[in-house]
Amino acid sequence: MGTDILVVGAGPTGLMLACELALAGVHTRIVERRTERQRDSRALTLHPRSMELMDMRGLAPRFRSLGRPVPGWHFATLPTRLDFAALDTRHGYTLFLAQARTEALLEQRAQELGVEISRGYETTGLRQDAEGVEVSVRGPAGAETLRARYVVGCDGGRSTVRQAAGIAFPGTDETLTGILGDFATIDAPPAALETARARGVLAVPLEGGLTRFVCIDPDRMRVPASEPVTLEEFRSSLKRICGSDCGVADPRWLSRFGNSTRLADTYRTGRVLLAGDAAHIHFPAAGQGLNTGLQDAMNLGWKLAGVIHGWAPAGLLDSYDAERRPVGQAVTENTEVQSLLVELVLVPQYQRPAAALRTLLDQLLALENVNRMLAGRISALSTAYSSASPEADPLVGRRMPDIGLTAIASNAERVYDLLTQGRFVLLDLTGKAPRRPAPGLDQNARYTAHALVRHDPHAELDGVTELLVRPDGHVAWATRATDAGTRAAQRAAALTAWTGAASAADV
Repeated sequence: MGTDILVVGAGPTGLMLACELALAGVHTRIVERRTERQRDSRALTLHPRSMELMDMRGLAPRFRSLGRPVPGWHFATLPTRLDFAALDTRHGYTLFLAQARTEALLEQRAQELGVEISRGYETTGLRQDAEGVEVSVRGPAGAETLRARYVVGCDGGRSTVRQAAGIAFPGTDETLTGILGDFATIDAPPAALETARARGVLAVPLEGGLTRFVCIDPDRMRVPASEPVTLEEFRSSLKRICGSDCGVADPRWLSRFGNSTRLADTYRTGRVLLAGDAAHIHFPAAGQGLNTGLQDAMNLGWKLAGVIHGWAPAGLLDSYDAERRPVGQAVTENTEVQSLLVELVLVPQYQRPAAALRTLLDQLLALENVNRMLAGRISALSTAYSSASPEADPLVGRRMPDIGLTAIASNAERVYDLLTQGRFVLLDLTGKAPRRPAPGLDQNARYTAHALVRHDPHAELDGVTELLVRPDGHVAWATRATDAGTRAAQRAAALTAWTGAASAADV
């Protein structure tokens, strides 16, 4: 079989997944219906957790160099901003970066890692058996069948992979639509733009001299998302909302979007898996869609690699659905709340109570704890995965803080420096030198061990003596035991449970 993993879709999610798989030495191919990379960008932001993921792989500087950090973000466009800068991260901001740029950077990385990207291939169906999946495609040379051990659908909300695999996509149809446009020409003084923003119109500069406008017109908010947007409609909507059409002209891209919300019944059926918009769609509130897809890919990549290389413990691949589907559900729920808060204030009979509700919620957002809670959810920094063991340390499943450190036999300055190769990282926080691994343990392929001479203090790590960090930056195991024998036994069990080691020796 020529391909280990076939990824359908070369958007951010598919590219991120392919990068993770290739980093782990898995033969990966992407097939994409489009013949060229997407020119226009629906999404414009990378959130703190997504930037942490890039940081773990040494890619953050590439993205930072092209984007613009924004420390405050929003929930349902309420005036009080979410304070990302107050969160426990080195990336306390949203990076304003067009999706097309994100895709270009990820494609560059995928090519560096040897991923095969085939454009102009439309997936038309699939069939799986006990050994792999056959995927029917229509490519430049006509119809053909591709075979892989596993297939991942990253092919968007209308996913052919999801439909062909028979995975249900329940949810709600749209009740609200808005419009967006990228314009090469605008003729409006700064005061007019401020008026537009004050009345709920998003107006932001993009690269290449473009300006993006996004608005929801009460007179047009029930128009189906499938109906094309015209320049005249856009100008008319801007006039109704803010009294001026802001002189918009020369549109490069016009689009209509809605609040249809759906979540796949499962993210995996046999050898077929889903990620990104193929698994969840929702109103683009707070810019969570692209970011959730990147985080899906980071969770799935190392697990699939473990299966391909033969070391994955039983149930590891099933944990992808168990961990990420609840995240998808939480995102669809919070975007439904935000959509409702936007919609109600536009409906005449609900305008007064809706405005009062928004005022109340805005006052709550001014409370530090409330702001931090919602900022953690929207940024995905508060994402934690449940442990199967009730005896597990409270750290298990949570994201590992990127503490500064000094490690024996390592030039790393912080934890994320240790994750660039996408392996597990075993940390001894006691400051003792690591012992030599036992013969037969393929340490380099599965994890690296580091004893820390010194590390930055962090409240979550108080009393922790050892921990195992997953390739996606979440804690797999932690102990506060001080007895060497107890720690050795716990460590052996954790390494076996997570890396499938035949002999988890003392290290």
